[in-house]
Amino acid sequence: MIEINNLTNFVVDKKFFLGVAKKILKGENKQIENISIAFVSPEEIQKLNKKYRKKDKPTDVLSFEKVSEFKDEVSEVIICPWQVRENVKESTLSLKKELAKILIHGILHTLGYDHEISQKEAERMESKERLYFEKIK
Repeated sequence: MIEINNLTNFVVDKKFFLGVAKKILKGENKQIENISIAFVSPEEIQKLNKKYRKKDKPTDVLSFEKVSEFKDEVSEVIICPWQVRENVKESTLSLKKELAKILIHGILHTLGYDHEISQKEAERMESKERLYFEKIK
């Protein structure tokens, strides 16, 4: 189950992002994974970033892996469209594509990829990000 919640006044193409999420889960053989994707305000993501990462500033994406294998437990990806819009200023991508890129990054984190562990893991995760991003162009 993939759930998308837009908790902002930002226009979000739920069908598009659902398709992106499905491609990643299928590619990772995780089709039965339960995942919640939420679009939130800068204030909300800053609160979460402070609480869970001890960083008192907004960020573009936060990811939370499941902590157990209980049937109804979900992984979470929380995205702040305003922060992603800031990323676009230094990118050649459209806002929609940058949001997709951030979603891919977040979902890979929920599946256990972690670019902060080592250079090798960072390269592995970046390779997966490129692979899935190419599939949505």
